Order: sequence, then C-alpha cells, then structure tokens
Amino acid sequence: MSDNKDNNNANNSNDTKNTTADATSPSSPENQQGQESQQPQQAQQPQQGAGQKLDPNVAVDRAAERAKSTSDKNLPAFGDLPIPDDTANLRKGPNLHDGLLALLPLVGVWRGQGQAAHPGEEEFTFGQQIIFAHDGENRLSYDSRTWRMDDDGKPLNTPDRRESGFLRISESDEIEMIITHSDGMVEIMYGEPISERAWQLESASTMATATGPTKLGPGKRLYGLMPNNDLGWVDERLIDGEMVPWMSAQLARVVG
Repeated sequence: MSDNKDNNNANNSNDTKNTTADATSPSSPENQQGQESQQPQQAQQPQQGAGQKLDPNVAVDRAAERAKSTSDKNLPAFGDLPIPDDTANLRKGPNLHDGLLALLPLVGVWRGQGQAAHPGEEEFTFGQQIIFAHDGENRLSYDSRTWRMDDDGKPLNTPDRRESGFLRISESDEIEMIITHSDGMVEIMYGEPISERAWQLESASTMATATGPTKLGPGKRLYGLMPNNDLGWVDERLIDGEMVPWMSAQLARVVG
C-alpha cells in the first residue's frame, strides 16, 4: 500500500475547513413508504457541543490536533489477500473512488456514546463504534457495534445491537444504504447530502425475519459532522403508527 494520497488529502482538508453543517437539525422528507406524512418528534441529540458554534479556524485547529493521534492508524489487515484490504484512513490504502467524494468525511472509525429509547424499555445509555471503510471500489462498507452502559457511564461489557451494510451514491447524489440488523431485520434507505457535512436517509423498505422485531417500523436517519468535528447521528422510527425518537449518539474519530 502507498501513503499520502494527494487527491483524498486535498478533499479531506477542504472538508475539515467547512463547519457550516451541524448534526443536530434533521429535516423531514416525505415518507417514501406511501404512508400518511407525520410530523416527527425531535430525537434526543448528543449533548457535548451540540449547540456550540465554533470559529472555523478553531475547528481546523482541533481537527489537526486530533489527527496527531488518529492519522497513522488504520484497520487491521491480513496483508496477503489478492485484492486491496479495507481502509478507514484516507491517507492509506487505495484511493477513494471518485463516485464517493460526497461521502468522504464519513470514512474513519468513530467511537463514543449515545442514548436509546426502545419500545418497552426505559431510556438507556450505550457505547458505540462505527466504521466507514472502502476498498477503492464505488461503495463504502458500514459496521456498527453497540454495548450497554450503566448509570455511571461505565461499559457493562455486554454486546448489544450490531448493524452492517454498504453505502453507494448515484451521479445525481442519491444515497443508497443497505443495512442488516443483528436482531433480524434488513433495511434499504435512500437519501441525499444536505450539505458537505451532513447526510439524511429515509427507509424505503424493511423486512423482518420470523424472529425479528414486530413493532419496529421504517425510520429516518441523519449523520453529520458537528462543529467540533465529532460525528453525530440520530434515528427516528415509526412505532405503533407514530414517528418517535429511537437512538442518537455523538462519536469522536479514533482512526483516519
């Protein structure tokens, strides 16, 4: 593999300097399921820095400082495959496919914590790791792992929900996201960038297995870089005919 991918570095640098988008204000596209439009409730937002507006120079400085500890890290690799290994670091591995430039800021490994309110359960805190990676082809791979945390914010060391899938984006900037949920559901979401630093998606199709969730309906999801360059995301779900907050988190970059 070769280091210092000039094109990707240039795009990554430009993205870091753009601090106009915030992951705390999702819009409400029309429901693609053909269901009657409903006004969603406001999902609980990540707390740290959620309302903070940073000076662009401060944001760049913070990103540069964080990069000192993340820029040389990458995913573990076998190294003996006849094809490129996945990379979550734009400085390493194959060049990012030109068709994915609108999703470039997502590439990396992100960790943090969030809040969830699942049907029949009290609201709880969870830890999360998300990986957006690529292998040079016109797709991003997506992997999410979560774990429960106690009331004091300490991890319980018990794995919780997992998701895996892929993102693609068309020439007209329509995003396709395919997600397999560990609790027995497969989901197709469509959406679009709402800025250079935020992306909104909505369920177009969901299918549950025989043992999968019976009440969890289609949803809306927003990913976005916050003013401090953390990744924030929120998810609302149609449950019992009503769009309600489901999960949200704020994650810091640890790789890339």
